[in-house]
Amino acid sequence: MHRIIDDRDERMWGMLCHLAAFAGLVIPVAGNIVGPLIVYLMKKDEYGFVDDQGKESLNFQITVTILIFISGILVVIGIGLLLLAVIGIAALVFTIIAAIKANEGEFYRYPWSIKFLN
Repeated sequence: MHRIIDDRDERMWGMLCHLAAFAGLVIPVAGNIVGPLIVYLMKKDEYGFVDDQGKESLNFQITVTILIFISGILVVIGIGLLLLAVIGIAALVFTIIAAIKANEGEFYRYPWSIKFLN
């Protein structure tokens, strides 16, 4: 069964769990994790949807951070720059899709994400 969240505030906070990852553009290194973490910690007990989407966003952003770190190391052998570009574009696209889906009340799942938080 495919659940849709009707509550407008709950959808907005779920969307912000994803969009807060763009804090990484302002806060170097771990801003993409800190942004969603703050939203998640503020609202996870109030809204089940935020609990779910916050974990989903955090799992994805931690995965992206690990992949960027590995790609940074691989720059030495030449393939790292290509991987950095692919990861950056994919992270941008998937984060925007996730935010749109959450705003529509859908429980979004990122396509390649390690499940650190369940």
